[in-house]
Amino acid sequence: MPVLGQLIRFERWFPSTAFGGPSPRSGEEKGAQVWQRHLVALCLSAVALLLLFRREIAELATIWWNSSTFNHCLLIVPIIGWLVWQRLPELRRLRPAAWAPGLLLVAAGGGAWLLGEAGGLAIARHAGLLLMLEGLVVALLGRAVALGLAFPLFYAWFLLPIGEELVPAMQTVTARISMVLLGLVGVPAHLEGIFVTIPTGYFEVAEACAGVKFLVAMVALGALVGNVCFRSWRRRIAFMAVSVAVPILANGIRAWGTIYIAHLTSTDFAADFDHVVYGGIFFAIVIALILGLGWRFFDRGVGEPWFDPEALSQGRRVPIVPTVAAALALAALPVAWSSAIAATGTQPVAADFALPEVPGWQRVAPGADWRPTYAGADLFRMARYRDARGREVDLAVAAYARQGEGGELIRIGQGAAPSGSGWAWTAAAAAPLNGRAERIASHGVVREVVSFYRVGDIVTGSGLGVKLETMRRRLLGGPQRAVAVLVSARAPAAGLSPRPAIDDFLTALGPVDALADRAAGPRL
Repeated sequence: MPVLGQLIRFERWFPSTAFGGPSPRSGEEKGAQVWQRHLVALCLSAVALLLLFRREIAELATIWWNSSTFNHCLLIVPIIGWLVWQRLPELRRLRPAAWAPGLLLVAAGGGAWLLGEAGGLAIARHAGLLLMLEGLVVALLGRAVALGLAFPLFYAWFLLPIGEELVPAMQTVTARISMVLLGLVGVPAHLEGIFVTIPTGYFEVAEACAGVKFLVAMVALGALVGNVCFRSWRRRIAFMAVSVAVPILANGIRAWGTIYIAHLTSTDFAADFDHVVYGGIFFAIVIALILGLGWRFFDRGVGEPWFDPEALSQGRRVPIVPTVAAALALAALPVAWSSAIAATGTQPVAADFALPEVPGWQRVAPGADWRPTYAGADLFRMARYRDARGREVDLAVAAYARQGEGGELIRIGQGAAPSGSGWAWTAAAAAPLNGRAERIASHGVVREVVSFYRVGDIVTGSGLGVKLETMRRRLLGGPQRAVAVLVSARAPAAGLSPRPAIDDFLTALGPVDALADRAAGPRL
C-alpha cells in the first residue's frame, strides 16, 4: 500500500489538486482523484480484513521470525513493494475501477479459510486470507490494474510457509544421493530409510539436513529472477528447473561430503566441518553458480516495459462503496459460521479410561524405546503386552475431545515417528482393513506400526480421510471427538517382520472402533 501511495502523493503525474488544492483542470488530475479514492477504499478494507483475521497475521509473523525455513519471507514484503514500484510508469497510465468479479476471489478465500478452520489446516487458513486480500485488490482496483500487478500478486504467495511437508521426501532423496556417491568413491555403505551405515559410523539424514530450507528459498529466488531477468517463458522454465534441481543435488553432495570426511577423519570433525563450511559457504557458492549459469541467458532489457497498458481492458465498472461492503461481508461470513458451529459438538473424553485386558496376552512393564506423540491430546494411554511365545506388542491410544490447531490426529512431526524421537519412517507396509501400516527405524532397530483413526462414525487409516471427516463434522456440526489407536512391535531379527504378532494381537483385541469409543467416552 505505501508504494501504491506514491501514485497519489509523490509522482509528478499526480499534482497537489488531489489533496485539497485547486479544482481539477485535466484528465490527469481527475485520474489522481480516482486513484486516491480507490486506494483509500482498498487500504481501509485491507485494514478491516487484517483486524478480522489478526490471529492468522500473528501466526504468519511468528513463523517468519522464528522458523529458519521461512526467515526469507521477511524479505518478500519489501520485494513485493519493489516490484510494484518498478511498474509505476505503466500503472500511472491506467485508471482503477471497482470490478465485481473480483468478489469471487474474496468468496473463494473465505471458503478456503473456513475449510482450513474446519479441518485444522493452518496453511489453508493462511492461503484463504491471502486470497481474500488479493481479491480486494482485484475488486477495488479493477481488472486492468490487477493484470498489471499480476506478478507481484503471484509472488505474494511465497509469503505462505509451505515446504516443510517435503522434509521426509527430501531426507530420502538426500540419503539415496549420498549412497550413490559413497559407492563411487568405494566406501561400503548400507541404507535403511534415512539411516546410512558405513564401517566407521552410523549417520542419520536429520530433518535439519534435508535441504528444505535452501530449496524453499531458492524457489522463491528463482521465481523472482525468472520474472525480472527473462522475457522468454522457455528460459524462465529452464531457470526454475535449475533452481530446483541444483539445490537438491547440492544437498545430497553435502550429506555425502560429511559422511566421507567422517570416514577419513572422525565423526566430530565431520560435524564441525559441516556446520562451518556447508552451513554457509557451500550454499553461497551454489547460489552464485546458479545465477552465473543464468546470467548469459538474461534477455530482459534494462528499462523495458513490464506490460502494455493499452492492451489491458478494464471490464465493466461497478460502484465502489457496495463493492467494499460486499467484500467485507463475504470475508466475515465464514468467521460467523465457524463460531456458531464451534459452540456445539464438544464433549469431554473418558477420563477414567484404562487399556483393556487382552485374551492370551499379559500386561508387562512398558518399554522406553518407542513412544508415539500426539500433541495436545486430552487422553493418552500406552501399555506393552506379551504372549505365551514371548512376543511383545505395544498398544497406544490417544483421544481428543475436539481437534484444533496444535492438537489434531494428523499433523506433521507427530504420530508413530515424531520429530526428534530418533525414529524415522522407512517404508509403507501392507495395510489392514480400515488402517495403515508402516515400517520405522532407529539406529539399526526396525519396528512396524499399524494405525487406526476414529473420527465421528468412521474408522480409517487415511490421513486425508481424517481431515475430510473432521472438516465435515466442523462444518455441519456433530460430535468432534477423535481417537488414534496404534499397535506396534519390534522386528524379531533382521529381515523378519513382526506383523504376525501384531495381527494376532489385533484379533485378540477385538473391534478397534469399540476400543476407540470407550476412550472417547459416552455420547451425550
